[in-house]
Parts: sequence; structure tokens; C-alpha cells
Amino acid sequence: MPQVTRHYRRIFALVFQLCALLLAIPAFAEPTHIQPQLLIEGSTAPGGKVTIAFLMKPSPGWHGYWKNPGDAGLGLTPNWTLPTGVTAGELAYPVPSTLIVSGLMNHVYERDYAVLTVLSLPGNANPGARLPIRVKLDWLACTDQICVPEQAELSGEIVIGAAGLPDPRFDQWRAALPAPLGSIARFEIADGQVRIAVPLPRSVQLRDPHLFLTDHRVVNYAATQTFSREGDSLIIAIPRARFEPISPDRLGAVLRFDPAGNGVSVEANPGMVPRSGSPINAKADMPALWLLLLSALAGGLLLNVMPCVFPILSLKALSLARAGESEANARAEGLAYAAGVVLACLALGGLLLALRAGGEQVGWAFQLQEPLVVAGLLLLAVTITANLLGLYEFTVPGIAGDGSPQGAFATGLLAAFAATPCTGPFMAAAMGAALLLPVAEALLLFAALGLGLALPFLAIAYLPRLRALLPRPGAWMVWFRKAMALPMGLTALALLWLTWRLGGSHFATTLAITC
Repeated sequence: MPQVTRHYRRIFALVFQLCALLLAIPAFAEPTHIQPQLLIEGSTAPGGKVTIAFLMKPSPGWHGYWKNPGDAGLGLTPNWTLPTGVTAGELAYPVPSTLIVSGLMNHVYERDYAVLTVLSLPGNANPGARLPIRVKLDWLACTDQICVPEQAELSGEIVIGAAGLPDPRFDQWRAALPAPLGSIARFEIADGQVRIAVPLPRSVQLRDPHLFLTDHRVVNYAATQTFSREGDSLIIAIPRARFEPISPDRLGAVLRFDPAGNGVSVEANPGMVPRSGSPINAKADMPALWLLLLSALAGGLLLNVMPCVFPILSLKALSLARAGESEANARAEGLAYAAGVVLACLALGGLLLALRAGGEQVGWAFQLQEPLVVAGLLLLAVTITANLLGLYEFTVPGIAGDGSPQGAFATGLLAAFAATPCTGPFMAAAMGAALLLPVAEALLLFAALGLGLALPFLAIAYLPRLRALLPRPGAWMVWFRKAMALPMGLTALALLWLTWRLGGSHFATTLAITC
């Protein structure tokens, strides 16, 4: 048996050393999740202007951000290196779309998009000259679960000469920009709302419109926007930002007409806004609390089949099948396990709400943005994997112990903490609503999530017929434990990759060698 244990230990060490070697590859060798390209629209005469395009191509499942990213995110940040006398204008973005992730409203691009800017050339430039331009571009690439800061150094040459032929690609990208409205809108801030009157003829068709404000901390991005008409004015009412709202002297915005991306840019000065109008495009209210509770319960229930939870749950459930387990002891373990899970979810939820109340723009699994937290989860996943493989002989509380309620409570805490890297269906609506509801109702949703996570083990503990279906302990459990090391090991590798992305290759390599 010691020889077998040493054999698995060598295999385990080899796998993580291989991961360390892979992480030692320089970061620039990994392709970005949004591929950037710098394009120049032909040549131009001395003293003229030339349009530059940053063509951004997100990989499937990834997205980039508008200049005001919403509750979280980051748009493009260029750092130019230009010849003397050449100046760059502001970036011009196409009309974005909305994306709600864990209750956070993001202004994003999920498909290829081009951000334009104009370079002004000096009048003393010599015809035929080639002016080199370089730019270091920073941006944030995200999925629904993870964000990765990315950058690229791009370069090109501007040819001084006669204007070239129009580039149809640039015409297409310019058409995607919001057109100037041509009239000044009015806005007022009162009664916890920002109300804007946009001069817009009734003939303009609106289908799922949305107003994107360029100013930060003015409105609650995730709140429902209400639209109504008063003559040829479109009246938009948006709740104020929840944390440290500002009151600007002038508002800039983009009004999207429809999901196809048609829209106009709006400038608004303070003024009187009509109090009423004919409602249009009314959106559904937030689901009833009982529906949200069901969503949270179902989301927690489905977390049990995720690779970061299933090994813990399955081994804990099999521990109830050991010989001599009494009805009273089984129920005590079930209650203790559920208490640990629910308490951990309430603690995470309470911390999340406290951070939001302090002005932090965070959502569910916010802790996965911190390298040290991810490192702790990685060490936990590696420890559990090693234990399941039998590489080290130690007891994970409540999994292979004596079945005490204290051990079951500790296992519940462990299961909830291990579940934080995973997300499942039904969770998004419930966790998003939790960020908008009063504190008591929000904590109720987090408790329902924990109850859903604890429900399978609680049912096995309280229903003897379910326990009777579990196979009795035997030699097969040794192989089952080792099989459960596979999903937990995959979770560890995913966390190792995330540690690399957040803390850099040196930090992740050091951590991998430590493991």
C-alpha cells in the first residue's frame, strides 16, 4: 500500500510541475481574448485629418466595453506615441448593448466592433512622407464569470499625399456610430430620479430603447428605465445612482432605438421636463419574491452537480451509509451540514451587500477577483484532490471522520466555500435581484441559495428510504474516492489558470510549485 501511495504522489507532483512549466511561458505568448487591429483610412494631405480604427474582435463568449462600461468594466485606453505636430482626437464608440451579470448592468460589445478616432496632421508635413504612429492599447475582456485585463502595442504609418479612395469598411463603421441628435435635450433631477426630455418626432420607431449616459454615478444602471411621450418629446425616467450620486451641469448620452444598434447621441441641459406622458415599451417589473426564492433554491440545488461540490457531497452522503448509523445521528448531521452551508452563504452575501453599500461595484463571486482568495481556493482544491487520491493520510472534517455534527457543520462551510468558483442556472436572476432588494429580502435569497446547496444531503439524512438506496461501504469506495479526485483536480487546474490571469505567471508558478 505505501508503494501505491508513493506512485500516486509522483503522478500528482508531475502533473503540477507540468502546470508550473506551462505557466512559466511568458504572458505575451498567450493570445488575447479580444483581438485588436489598428487600421488607417488611406493617405491625406498636409494639415488634413485621417481616421484611425481600432477593430476589436472578441472571442466567442467574451465581450468588450463602451466608454462608460456601466456597473463594472473598462473601455479602451490608448497611450499614443505620435510624431511632432500630430494630435489624436477622442475615441468614438458604436452604440453598445446591455448585459446584466449578477445584477450588474454592463454596456458591452459581444461581437466585432470598431472604435474610431481622428488624427490631425501638421501643415508642414512633406508630401510623400510616412509618419509612424504607435499606440499602447489597454482594455478589459470579460465573460459572464471572469474578467481579464489585456493590452497590445499597435503601430502603423500615415502616408502624406493626395486623399485616397473611400474605404467602405470605414463607411460601415461610421454608420454604426450614434448620429448627433441636432437638438438640445433637457433634464432635471428630483424625487430620486433623473428625468430627460429628448426632442424626438413620433415617427421614430422605438423597440426596446435604452439610454446610455456617458457620465458615471448619475443613474442606477441596472434599474428599469421608463419611456413615455409628450407630443414630440420622449421622456425618460431613470432612478438615481444608489451610492454617492453626482449632479452634473450637463448630461451626455446615447439613445438606442432598437437592439440592432440604431441610435443618436444626446446632449442635455438643465430645464423643465414634463411630469407625465403616454407610456411606451413598458418593461416587466421584477419577479415576485417567491419566484426569486425558487430561483435561488434551484440554483443552489444545481450547484451540487458542479465539479467543485459534487465530490464533497457524494463522499459526505456515503458516510451516512456506514454501519450503525442511527436515525438521530443522521438527522443531526444533516441539520449541522445545512447550517454550515446556509451560514457560509449568508456571510458571503452579507459581505457582498456591505461592499456594495460602501460604493464598490461588485457582484456574486466578487472574491474571485482577488489573487490571494483564488490562491486559497486553489490550495483547498489541491488539498482535497490529494486527500481523495490517498496521497496524504489526513481527515477532511466530516468527510472521513466520525460523523459528528461538528464535523458535518465544518463540511457545510467547506462545501459552500468550495462552491464559490462555480455558477449554475437560475442563479443569475436571483443573485442579480439580491443586489437591488432591501437587505432583509436580499439575505433571504442568499439563505435560499444555501438551502438549495444543502438540500440533497438534508434529504438523505431525513429520509431513510433514500439512505437505503446508497451502496454500503466496501472496497469499491477506495476507487470511488480516487474517481472523485478527477473533477476536483479539474477545478484546481481551472483555479490555477485563474491565479495566473489575476496574479501573473510568476505568482502562479510559485503557487503551483508550492502545491
